[in-house]
Amino acid sequence: MKKYSFNLLAMALFYVVAGLNHFVNPAFYLPLIPPYFPYHTLINLSSGVIEILLGILLIPALSRKWAAVGIIAMLIAFIPSHVYFIEVNSCAGDLCVPNWVGWFRLVVIHPLLIYWAWSNRNA
Repeated sequence: MKKYSFNLLAMALFYVVAGLNHFVNPAFYLPLIPPYFPYHTLINLSSGVIEILLGILLIPALSRKWAAVGIIAMLIAFIPSHVYFIEVNSCAGDLCVPNWVGWFRLVVIHPLLIYWAWSNRNA
């Protein structure tokens, strides 16, 4: 049986669960999509499918590097949503947090997620 690091399995599970949440709780994500993007439902569902697929593709060594690069690209594509969240004073739909939380998510958490993907590309 193949051994996988806890870090790699945690990341794969993180993205699969996050992707599933797009289907289970779309009302959380839809208000976070900037109004200048059309087809909010399609964007939300596509994001969920992509997160699930990339999470699963982290497991096989053959696809791991490309899955990690895909996750990085996806995270970069999500930046407009994080900027929009800050523009609306970190309050979209039912989600309202102090503005520093939106900034912290964009400036600290987001780069850490990118680093996490990069560090698992050759795990």
